[in-house]
Amino acid sequence: MAAIIEVSGLTKYYGKKRGVIDLSFEVREGEVFGFLGPNGAGKTTTIRLLMGLLFPGGGRASIGGLDCWRDPIEVKRLVGYLPGELSLDPNLTGGQILTYFANLRGGVDPAYVERLVSRLDLDTSRRFRHYSHGNKQKVGLIQAFMHRPRVLILDEPTSGLDPLNQHEFQQMVFEARAEGRTVFLSSHVLSEVESSCDRVAIIRDGRLVRIGGVAELKNLRHHHIELTFATAPPLDAFRSLPGLERVDLAPDGMTLRLVVQGSVDGLIKLAAQHLVVNIVSEEPSLEDIFLRYYRDDAPVRTGDRDVVA
Repeated sequence: MAAIIEVSGLTKYYGKKRGVIDLSFEVREGEVFGFLGPNGAGKTTTIRLLMGLLFPGGGRASIGGLDCWRDPIEVKRLVGYLPGELSLDPNLTGGQILTYFANLRGGVDPAYVERLVSRLDLDTSRRFRHYSHGNKQKVGLIQAFMHRPRVLILDEPTSGLDPLNQHEFQQMVFEARAEGRTVFLSSHVLSEVESSCDRVAIIRDGRLVRIGGVAELKNLRHHHIELTFATAPPLDAFRSLPGLERVDLAPDGMTLRLVVQGSVDGLIKLAAQHLVVNIVSEEPSLEDIFLRYYRDDAPVRTGDRDVVA
């Protein structure tokens, strides 16, 4: 699958203050790409650079083969953009704002806009200044999706949304992907990224520390598994398992508590040679991976390698 967003060596400082440092990554056309990190990690700076709203100190970035700074108007025609801080005319109604953006885009399908308004349950008759944070976010989402852009770039898109609207937003993302469109979204909400994204990049202190598929990242975590056998298990056999970090025998003499990094295939095959009466396993979570890369000794990604920061 071809890359539609290409970033190479992207660097931005605000005076002496760090923005982002030597970012290099690609986003494939038709995928949902999550950009994960806490506030201040560099997510918004990266997005503003991609939108041509900031100029970098070094590096390159393109969307759809168009340079983000030499071809800003053409790039914006391809993109539906939701900024992290939405600032619109407070005296206009939601409907007037959406009409303005529709005209700015050269016209959009009004029936599709109405469906988006209905799905997100937005009262378009109210003035923007009277909206709650969540309703302002709905206006931003609708204007980003309304022209069915080839690329969606969304900065913290579910901020302020209630659970029902968060679910509706996820459905909108799934539909965009099914239509072959690309979604680049930043978030610090781990469950949102885990449920929506094909691949994830983790950013720490302005640098990428990991890029990979959600399933691939989960495989890096430590699995906590408890196996209860009908008879006393052969402890020494389990101690030789690849990836085993710890194994303890419970006081009942029948239960093993294990910590395994990576694949648990070898563990399952070994356990199947004995009579197992119960298994308890924690599902891999993206949160474990995220926290791992925010430890003081976490690896920082340089090119295709992970190095210790």
